[in-house]
Amino acid sequence: MLRRLQLLFLAVVVVVAAFSTGWPFLFFLVYLGLLVGGGSYVLTRIGLSDLEAGYAVSQLSGHVGEKLRVTYTLRNTGRLFKPWLEVHNPTTLPGGLPGRALTLRGREERSWLVRTPMVRRGHFRIEPLQIRTGDPFGFFEASAGVGQGATLVVYPMIDALPMWKLPPANIEGAHASPERTLQTTPLATTVRPYAPGDSMNRIHWRSTARFGEIQVKEFELEQTADAWIFLDLEAGLEAGVGDRSTTEVAVRAAASITDKAIGENRAVGITVSAHRTTVLPADRGGRQRLKILQLLAAVEADGRTPLAEALVANVGRMRRGMTAVVITASDDPAFVRPLATLRGRGIPVAVVLLDAAAFDPDLTDSPEADARRQRSRAVRHTLSEYELPTFVVDPDRPLSEALAR
Repeated sequence: MLRRLQLLFLAVVVVVAAFSTGWPFLFFLVYLGLLVGGGSYVLTRIGLSDLEAGYAVSQLSGHVGEKLRVTYTLRNTGRLFKPWLEVHNPTTLPGGLPGRALTLRGREERSWLVRTPMVRRGHFRIEPLQIRTGDPFGFFEASAGVGQGATLVVYPMIDALPMWKLPPANIEGAHASPERTLQTTPLATTVRPYAPGDSMNRIHWRSTARFGEIQVKEFELEQTADAWIFLDLEAGLEAGVGDRSTTEVAVRAAASITDKAIGENRAVGITVSAHRTTVLPADRGGRQRLKILQLLAAVEADGRTPLAEALVANVGRMRRGMTAVVITASDDPAFVRPLATLRGRGIPVAVVLLDAAAFDPDLTDSPEADARRQRSRAVRHTLSEYELPTFVVDPDRPLSEALAR
């Protein structure tokens, strides 16, 4: 804008001087300015005419580490040459989406593909496509928006946990793998010939008629024990930065355990203690998995409620047959006692404990780091006193290894 005002002021001065003095050279400058300015204006006005543009996003959701693909298409349907076009997508994605400057001849079409990694979980916005053009002298410019914006949800990374097993609850269906049982359960898997001692109500009459001898049903324990995850994101406990922070590793652990448990046909519920305590009731299936991942994509380490208080407030949601999984970087042993009460009610507990001192490189070999390590050892000692299974996670070991027995 300032440049345009300066040019306008200069043009007014030249016009006034030309008509005041009558010098031919000044009139030449006036005519040249009209030609250049008018030509630049017309070139800018027709720069966006007869254009067709669009973009397509390969996906509206994904996991950290995957790549987002965006396909752009720009077509000149007219015969006039487009000397300069700038195309880009404003976005809140970390790193953004690269734009492109190009020219288009008459009746020409250009398409290109952009790949960008999704490096951070969260909800991000991709704005409508922006096309900008102008004149060679920079006097004028024109722009237009194309299409509609889109919201991209980036879920946390999911690690495969082949060796992770939830502590079995004291009910039928608490096992992670099929197990034969002499009890009658809703899961009848096969039939076998009758053996002395088999109950008459286990006879499968259709198979008996087909085989010509008495066949009885065999049952397996269902894989339906519920799991409830407590994710502690208290603000004062965060250590480390980026992917090597306690927050990101805790969220990744919650997502990985959720994926593993739902893959075992378990019902999974979750309590996230962040800026506000969010509770998702236990459910199973792909829809529940998506709900939990959407929640984990948005949470931050801004909680104000200590883990012990969150456990006491939500312990009423737990029932016999559930398995509680607590993910925390807390070095306060006060949260252990509520977990011990869960065990007394027949609710198994597993604790995923993040070693906060190992996540903060600035505290290496410092008195504060030594104090943190001592508090962490005290928490582990208290957990071992109550015989609560504990998995210690640090940034130098893969999550699948840290959560393996």
